[in-house]
Amino acid sequence: MSQQQREAVDRMLRDLPPTPDDLPMAERRAGYDAFMARTVPSGVTVGPTVLGGRPALSIVPDDVLAGPAVILYLHGGAFVMGSPDGYAGFTAQLARRAGARTVSLDYRLAPEHPFPAAVDDCLAAYRELLDRRVPAERIVVAGDSAGGNLALVTLLGAREAGLPLPAAAAVLSPLTDFTGGGASVRTKADADPVFDADFLVPVRAAYLGDHDPRAPFASPFFARLDGLPPLLIQVGSNEVMLDDAVRFAGRAGAAAVDVTLEIVGQVPHVFPMHYEVMEEADAGLTRAARFLSRHLRR
Repeated sequence: MSQQQREAVDRMLRDLPPTPDDLPMAERRAGYDAFMARTVPSGVTVGPTVLGGRPALSIVPDDVLAGPAVILYLHGGAFVMGSPDGYAGFTAQLARRAGARTVSLDYRLAPEHPFPAAVDDCLAAYRELLDRRVPAERIVVAGDSAGGNLALVTLLGAREAGLPLPAAAAVLSPLTDFTGGGASVRTKADADPVFDADFLVPVRAAYLGDHDPRAPFASPFFARLDGLPPLLIQVGSNEVMLDDAVRFAGRAGAAAVDVTLEIVGQVPHVFPMHYEVMEEADAGLTRAARFLSRHLRR
């Protein structure tokens, strides 16, 4: 991507909806959904469903893997924004490229429903897929940013509950450490077009409140990671959350988890979301889809 294109993407990202102090939360959420909206590609059917007692979107490509095979997708939005509807175009792209039925969960949002409400919703959704007799080896989990956190925590919750684990998980720019312990929170603050060095302060207040930021189901970086399924972690080099991905991948690898870490240079937070305008994003989204599809086919 040319320098001019990079600057255009940076300007677009700096146009994100304003902080909660600037607008009522309902308006901020509507603005975020509008910003994240992408066109649903042809050959994909999208419709409402319910999973784990929560609303969700069913996203089914025309060319789909035979038998029961599901991607459980958990959207981003700093735990206070985002929705399956706002993400429909993106998740439809992922589903089409993976050739797999996808369910995008509308988990409860903070501050109305703080931690661990979203964690409970995501684990309940995974339990229901198992109850519907979808084999664990035919389920994969994916998510971005806050949803990447929840995807990893869903794996931890399933393991602690003694449930069979999904075949794999792909997480994009995941938040893994609510303490902000990685150096990139400071060293990448000037390069990141989305977040500054203090980005965790309002997110932590809204989502965690008085809960310990080192609790494993809040910050999976601090969890015991052995026994997790294969992981793909994608992150951009310009992110304040770069070390959330790098340090988590290091701990996962040390725990004998099969983990693939992709760091793509000079791209922003959740870079695959920009598949329409960035070659690196389009290629990254395809790699994530193929990773998920490969594990669903095993």
